[in-house]
Amino acid sequence: MLILVTILAFYLAWNLGANDVANSMGTSVGSKAVTLKQALIIAGILEFTGAVLFGHEVSQTLATKIANPALFVNAPQTLVTGMLTVLISCGLWLQIATSRGLPVSSSHAVVGAIAGFSWVALGVNAIDWLSIGRITIGWIVTPIISGAIAALFYSQIKYWILDRPNPLIPLNEWIPWLSAILLGVFGVIVLPSVTQPIANFLITQVGFKIPAHDISLASGALAAVGLTFYSWRQLEDTRGEKESYHPQFQNPVEELFARFQLLSACFVAFAHGSNDVGNAIAPLATIVYINRTGTVPLNGIDIPLWILVIGGVGIVAGLAVWGKKVIATIGESIIALQPSSGFCAELATATTILLASRIGLPVSTSHALVGGVVGIGLVKDAKSVQFKTLQGIAAAWLITVPLSAGICAILFGIINWVT
Repeated sequence: MLILVTILAFYLAWNLGANDVANSMGTSVGSKAVTLKQALIIAGILEFTGAVLFGHEVSQTLATKIANPALFVNAPQTLVTGMLTVLISCGLWLQIATSRGLPVSSSHAVVGAIAGFSWVALGVNAIDWLSIGRITIGWIVTPIISGAIAALFYSQIKYWILDRPNPLIPLNEWIPWLSAILLGVFGVIVLPSVTQPIANFLITQVGFKIPAHDISLASGALAAVGLTFYSWRQLEDTRGEKESYHPQFQNPVEELFARFQLLSACFVAFAHGSNDVGNAIAPLATIVYINRTGTVPLNGIDIPLWILVIGGVGIVAGLAVWGKKVIATIGESIIALQPSSGFCAELATATTILLASRIGLPVSTSHALVGGVVGIGLVKDAKSVQFKTLQGIAAAWLITVPLSAGICAILFGIINWVT
């Protein structure tokens, strides 16, 4: 049984890697800031590292917060069966979406699947409808906000830099501040989770009286300042190379933007691995916990390292074998991207996710990134946006929660009937 569940968790992680990692690398590949091969290597390393080191938090949330675990106390094997069907149904839907090159939210798929089997098993009251409602709001609001932010960023870059007679002159003045904003946003989003274990150690072992969240936030801000200073120095080193640029870029301005876009993509890949691996391994962790203790996890569970490794390896394998389909959709099939526009899309995505986190709204990185790309397309030339592609993506977003819930509910009913 454990071997079968582990294989299914790897299968879900595989499809998650093939679909969701486009969030971090799609715009970088589309703008030619990196090649597809380089993107696969970079994302593979950072996704795996983020998953193994910091993937336990989201796993605990998904394992104990979507369906009320207290309702399964007297029927732990029912929860085991349900989590088994979650692995199968989410893996199937992500595989279908990936085969068509559609970027969807794995988080929404897992939440929908858990809701589906919970409804069949225990009735409508077993579902946290507030969470489902907030997800629906996030589906509508996220791409709109991200698109507006991306349009604002890109319109300013276009006016103050790209459309100038000699864009390298204003670029030298603007890029340090743009990189400061970018790295500051990513520093606040990613680095607090990275430094959370250090903060906990300082509080429990050293006796610090400062809240762990404040320690993590401060360390993220300090690291962002350091990275900004480093990027500024990198820019200073390239000031004399005004006429020298790689032929894959349109001009030296775009080549400079490509450097900062690559850095932003690395942050997104690490954050994505630490966040979304929970979608693949939370059901496995729940099943392992129940089989080991005979009880249902009520408040939280310890995620064994080998489970995190399974999730990390699965994400990287799926990305390497099949990830190029969704990467091509985000990077090439909506609008033609350059490093400057890709830079703005990732900055808008990061800002949107940060704002949503501050108000506690669950959002999808896929939704934010697609919205950002569309916002840039509307500023460049609305006619250049491939609305036919967007129709397919929007349809996939709309049906992800109900479809994954329906598939999981049917599978759960069939397994219960057979057994």
